[in-house]
Amino acid sequence: MRIGELSRRTGVNTHQLRYYEAQGLLEAGRRANGYREYDEDAVLRVSQIRHLLDAGLSSDDIAYLLPCAVGEAPELPGCPELLDAMRSRLRRLNDQMDRLARSRAALVNYIDAAERTGSEGYPTFADACQVPAPA
Repeated sequence: MRIGELSRRTGVNTHQLRYYEAQGLLEAGRRANGYREYDEDAVLRVSQIRHLLDAGLSSDDIAYLLPCAVGEAPELPGCPELLDAMRSRLRRLNDQMDRLARSRAALVNYIDAAERTGSEGYPTFADACQVPAPA
């Protein structure tokens, strides 16, 4: 099937399919006219890629895990190398979530402090941020 049909069957736009191919996640043959041609297994492969992306895995992570994937969901064997890769990604996600939680708390504190001081006697934000013209 050509890329347009794969796009229609998977709901993934052609730009993303080309990206998956460039990342080594999806393989396409080439017709004599240079058009990409995918086999029927590409539909399953795209579904696997989408599920793994939804789990927060990077394309590098997916390239490592994908050869072991079975089924649409996909299922992954519990071998030590794959578990290490997934646990590493989970640690990175947890670190990001911790940083976001700290940023959120700091922002809430700034908002609370600003709301307590009130706005009376203060210029509008646009007026306060104007740079004075050089003399």
